[in-house]
Amino acid sequence: MGKNLAGKTAFIVAVLVVFCFGIVGIPHGSLAQSIKDRIHLGLDLKGGTHLVLEVHVAEAVASATDRDVARIEDAFQKAGITGVTVGKTDPARPQTIVISGIPPAKLSDARSILQSNDYSNYDVSVSADGTAALTMKLAAIRDLETRTLDTSIETIRERIDKLGVTEPVIQKYGLGENQILVELPGIDNSAEVEEVIQSTAKLSIHAVTGGPYESDQAALQANGGTIPADSMLVRGSGSAGAPEMVWLLKRVSEVEGTDFRDAQPSQDQNGRPNIRFTLTTEAGDRFYKYTEAHTASSATPGSMAIVLDNKVREVAGIQSAIRDNGEITGGFTPQQANDLSLMLRTGALPASISFLETRTVGPTLGATSIHQGIIAAIAGMLAVMIFMLIYYRGAGVNADLALLLNLIILLGFMGYTGSTLTLPGIAGVILTIGMGVDSNVLIFERIREELRAGKTAAAAVQQGFAHAWVTIVDTHVTTIVSAMILFLFGSGPVRGFAVTLAFGLLANLFTAVLVSRVIFDFILQKKQRGAALSI
Repeated sequence: MGKNLAGKTAFIVAVLVVFCFGIVGIPHGSLAQSIKDRIHLGLDLKGGTHLVLEVHVAEAVASATDRDVARIEDAFQKAGITGVTVGKTDPARPQTIVISGIPPAKLSDARSILQSNDYSNYDVSVSADGTAALTMKLAAIRDLETRTLDTSIETIRERIDKLGVTEPVIQKYGLGENQILVELPGIDNSAEVEEVIQSTAKLSIHAVTGGPYESDQAALQANGGTIPADSMLVRGSGSAGAPEMVWLLKRVSEVEGTDFRDAQPSQDQNGRPNIRFTLTTEAGDRFYKYTEAHTASSATPGSMAIVLDNKVREVAGIQSAIRDNGEITGGFTPQQANDLSLMLRTGALPASISFLETRTVGPTLGATSIHQGIIAAIAGMLAVMIFMLIYYRGAGVNADLALLLNLIILLGFMGYTGSTLTLPGIAGVILTIGMGVDSNVLIFERIREELRAGKTAAAAVQQGFAHAWVTIVDTHVTTIVSAMILFLFGSGPVRGFAVTLAFGLLANLFTAVLVSRVIFDFILQKKQRGAALSI
């Protein structure tokens, strides 16, 4: 027994050392500062910026149908179906494409094109009068909206990381449809945050059909006083250091935000900075058709404009046909290549956003909350420890040591995982203390029952732990399951509460069963046979 007890004691000491290191890490400066560096405080304790954003997912639906309009026109042209009007006639229904003027002799061909797998996301109806309608299926709309919201969250997360925020909260906001909650502890400059997020506006690549022009008026004059219905005027520099000009671009983009799989800064064969990008398979097939028809050596050479936040950032020539991998050249500096590749890789929001709520939480609230929370935790722990000493006498010391070790393990876990401590998290710590005491009470009362039944101290301790173990595991597992549900379906501070509660309960199982048992075994080993147990 002595060898076994020594091994268990060594294991407990090792666990204690490991989690103490988790709390302080490698000391830098004072002990208090080392702890602050490891235990991160949430928005409600540290102060910071709270934002609620709305993603205009309808734009993603409209953009998808715009591209399909262009695809249908191209497919009809190749099939010899001429004189057809393809478009969206109702602005309130961007999910519906209306086709009119299909020649009677071509109805069968048109039906075959529209009912192919290329348009499986649509409900298609073709009438004998030469009209057809494609309405995007509700499931396809919901899937597109979900992907748009998820992509927006990840894009914003990438850009927020540039601010160096510790443990930011960026997630779906359950109180509104298509909304995002952003909480940034320690950031009190909301204007800077908005600027960073807004810089992730929708990015797209458009065919250049005219320009550059010095002004909108010059562009109108060059195009006979009117802008074609399928085109638009966009201002921008077009290249590094160039003055702002006006460009005539095709309205429907060739590729945009979610079409980019990756983008990295690189160099061309002459060592000049450029950007290598990778498109999704579907976007690559679409882009190949365009670039193949407009290379520098083709009959209709063309160029592409990279549009970000409704500004032309770069205009690049098409040197060769591009499928899913390509290069963007444009006289970039190394920094510009880095920045633009980051925009393509992570800054391409699939839809625009608007700010519904911007609120700065002051640090005074956090300081007050920390002070009151710590007082509550210390007062609660001292009250519990004193009660255990009075009611269970010598065994109360056992329970108090287990509680202290439980707190050390919980804080060490937070230090290792970088978890954020919020005010509800402090409540979770206090609740964990209560659950730890409950476990000790179950064990101690069972030991008392065994002693009253006339068993020896050693037998009473063994039976007490054996019988209480099942009840302790049952209560802890059910509470851990509840904490997991809170974590899965909760948000922000609620998840912080769930994390501290769940791991605190796991620490309880370790301290209330293993640590308390080792302490009892150590006391019994020192006592003479038949001596009473102080409990």
